Amino acid sequence: MKPTFTTEVVTDEQAFAALAPAWDRLYQRCATATPFQSHAWLHSWWLSYGRPGRLRLQLVRDGAELVAVAPLTAVRRPVPALVPLGGAISDYGDVLVDDGRGEAAVGALTEALAAAARTALIDYREVRPGGAVERVYEHWRGPRQRVGDSVCLELPAVPMDELVARLPSAKAQRVRAKLRKLTALGVQRQAVRPEEVDAALRRLLELHRLQWQGRKVTGEHLRDRFCEHLVRSVGPMVRSGAAVVTEFRLDDDVVAVDLTLLSRRLAGGYLYGAHPRLRERKADVAVMLLEACAEHTRDGGRATLSLLRGDEPYKRHWRPEPVVNQRLLLARRRTAPLLSAVACDVAARRRGKELLLRLEQRRERAGGGGP
Repeated sequence: MKPTFTTEVVTDEQAFAALAPAWDRLYQRCATATPFQSHAWLHSWWLSYGRPGRLRLQLVRDGAELVAVAPLTAVRRPVPALVPLGGAISDYGDVLVDDGRGEAAVGALTEALAAAARTALIDYREVRPGGAVERVYEHWRGPRQRVGDSVCLELPAVPMDELVARLPSAKAQRVRAKLRKLTALGVQRQAVRPEEVDAALRRLLELHRLQWQGRKVTGEHLRDRFCEHLVRSVGPMVRSGAAVVTEFRLDDDVVAVDLTLLSRRLAGGYLYGAHPRLRERKADVAVMLLEACAEHTRDGGRATLSLLRGDEPYKRHWRPEPVVNQRLLLARRRTAPLLSAVACDVAARRRGKELLLRLEQRRERAGGGGP
């Protein structure tokens, strides 16, 4: 019997909260979901960052059961658009679709989004290749465009000794020496129990503040609203298996705390805080954290150890695979000019970055001089 789907747009914050049980069941039935699509993460994000009157959850149900959801919020600048919940602090944006409902559920969600696109551009940023919203993109009948977004660096989900073996011989020897140094120092790690997560996250943020003191840091990580979001969301995620918080101790003191997010297909180190004392003792924090993160890929059939967004040099040491997130722009005929405006802006920004890079390279070739 062909399923009869119904669609609904939720704009009420309390109704969003009440969706948690059905949302969590759907999350478990969507293989491509990342922790950034979990109800705990997105509802908490809304409480910290949402703008009243802007919530737009596109729901698809089969009877009473939720089978697809596009978690969106309305923005007005630079153009009227519907963008994913989660904002800049989320590394991946996506929809949730029940894998067992096939293309019928995708089609129903696409129709719901097409109705929403009559007055606003659908602008899905930071879509990991293979994400569920790519199926919506394939079903879309109106104007659409795909452009590159942020770069994520990914490693295979293998034990630490295999990650080290992938390195050139000299680098591998240095990493093994750093691992022996951590053992000699007596650095111990332990996953935090759910009832202790809140306190551990506050320690993480305090250590994060301390480690970046006097240096350039992502300012949002120091704000109260980010702390409130992290503490509110991660406890439920730890209980559901979507996150793990790890404490590192040296001489019985907590000297580092790490937050790793877990989904069916990947493990990703999201944020950490480390006391400067570790570096003073010649402990390599990056090696310490990667070893802990690799441990979380042993079970669960995960294929990827993600270093998440950012192309920082220290990540490149591990010879990761660069994977470019996608930005999917979806419009109707009457909103096609909005799509064109955003696409032109993206192209202009890319050209500007390329020009700056060429200028920097020329200065370096000229001897590193500058004004």
